[in-house]
Amino acid sequence: MARTVAHVLVDSLAQLKVRQVFGVVGDALNPLTDALSRSDDLEWVGCRHEEAAAFAAGAQSQLTGTLGVCMGTVGPGSVHLLNGLYDAAKSHTPVLAIAGQVPLAEMGSDAFQEVDNDLLFRDVAVYRATITAPDQLPVMLENAVRAALARKGVAVLTVPADLGDREVPHDRAPRFALPPSSSRPDDPVLDGAAEVLNAAERVTLLVGTGARHARTDVLEFAERLAAPMVLTLKAKEGFEDDNPYQVGQTGLIGNPAAAKALDDAEVLVLLGTDFPYREWYPAGKKVIQVDLAPEHIGRRVPVDVALVGDVGPTVRGLLGRLTGQPGTSHLDRARDRFDKWYRSQLKLAVPGHDQGLIGKARATLDNRDHLIRPEALARAVDEAAADDAVFTSDTGMATVWLSRFIQMRGTRRLLGSYNLGSMANAMPQALGAQFLDRDRQVVAFCGDGGLSMLLGDLMTLRTYRLPVKLVVFDNRRLGMVKLEQEQAGLPEFGTELDNPDFAAVARALGITGIRVTDPVDLTDGVREAFDTDGPVLLDVLTNPDEISLPPKPTAKQGWGFAMAKAKEFLRSEGDAG
Repeated sequence: MARTVAHVLVDSLAQLKVRQVFGVVGDALNPLTDALSRSDDLEWVGCRHEEAAAFAAGAQSQLTGTLGVCMGTVGPGSVHLLNGLYDAAKSHTPVLAIAGQVPLAEMGSDAFQEVDNDLLFRDVAVYRATITAPDQLPVMLENAVRAALARKGVAVLTVPADLGDREVPHDRAPRFALPPSSSRPDDPVLDGAAEVLNAAERVTLLVGTGARHARTDVLEFAERLAAPMVLTLKAKEGFEDDNPYQVGQTGLIGNPAAAKALDDAEVLVLLGTDFPYREWYPAGKKVIQVDLAPEHIGRRVPVDVALVGDVGPTVRGLLGRLTGQPGTSHLDRARDRFDKWYRSQLKLAVPGHDQGLIGKARATLDNRDHLIRPEALARAVDEAAADDAVFTSDTGMATVWLSRFIQMRGTRRLLGSYNLGSMANAMPQALGAQFLDRDRQVVAFCGDGGLSMLLGDLMTLRTYRLPVKLVVFDNRRLGMVKLEQEQAGLPEFGTELDNPDFAAVARALGITGIRVTDPVDLTDGVREAFDTDGPVLLDVLTNPDEISLPPKPTAKQGWGFAMAKAKEFLRSEGDAG
């Protein structure tokens, strides 16, 4: 019996073990959503904004390593998918977006809501195509899925409104098999890298998420080289816990120990990372880079030895070529610096910090209203959350506090818009994560700016009773932008947010809302949020003037900050007059 385009598509997604399809219904999608409604294997998740749907699909893909799926109807519905799809593309994770289109006869006539999807998605997608006849579907769907999985990117398949309910002639099930593969560089290249490593006394590793599946090999590599291991933010979940070599992150959210470990090295080894911030790479070092993508080699820092291949087999090939055992002084110094820095950070995270002598002195400068320190909130969440929790974080200061105070112990997972740097990602990514396992704790670190941007999908959490814990760092600011302005010597402008009581908004939507405004109530408020069943929004008023010092603060930054504060003071004095 012949099946329609819509039914072949839905049955194929079920074959791929896709569990949810996220989107917003619309006329061009009606045949597809009708087929979804009849499926026992796929669940349609109706979001309030297509951007949230794309973020949710991307989150599922990153957590599972398989295909995430979202849909957008004709015109604006598909346009709204773009930001979430860009995040998936920049995160190198496979997502299939099914986009609606005007009927075939109307295409090319500038019809109502018509958008050229193939042109629209040209930059974001590794594959894009519009189906114009039912018999094209099996091959086009196979090509789209294979491209997304093989190239770890976004595929967009456009389906005109009058095509979904047409029968596919000579119906056959699409085939998606991709053979597993693993590669390592040739022996002469490995010999050259080993020669550089064997001649060095001080080696530092910069480890990214591309090395996560080779944890055991990478730890042995660090041991053999006595090398401190600097982690990218995305590598926290694979390498932070139970690792005697890691010294945290570098970059603006990093710490001085990691920056010093990079500066002191003779040889820098990049393992599965495309860390994008060129200014944070040390100069004058021998650099070895291991990456599966040849185009990533050398595009951030000049590379002396390029090793194109999977991290695991490549590192195993190097281990057999290492000779001798270097001294541990480089590693010991780096770890000692990191331990001292981390202990100092924990002191800042004590809820009663501002009541001590040092805390009172500090508060006169940056927290005169004695608001809750964001460090204390992040630390309290770390202590309350389960060892298998999934964390998501909005771009900006919420990510800074997560990077410093959330420990990726146990089987915790971490998601964020860490390559695109979008706002508003934490809540919809948490939504996608929670659908994978309703019994697993999912915690979203939300900035107040990010949360309010896609606030409508709080209703999606309510509708599906997803027990996500939303932790809102409510500093009434676009905090990272404020900090960037002040470091440049500019007075704060345009960053203040006129926020509602987010907890009250949550309660109005049928979600448990808890608001904490006093440091003495912080621990109890966090505990209540995590002890409450169902979705919870924890709205915590945090200090908007909190400063996150970069690993290597410069005199220019310090002078800029001082000048900005002086300008802000003079402006406020003028307003008062």
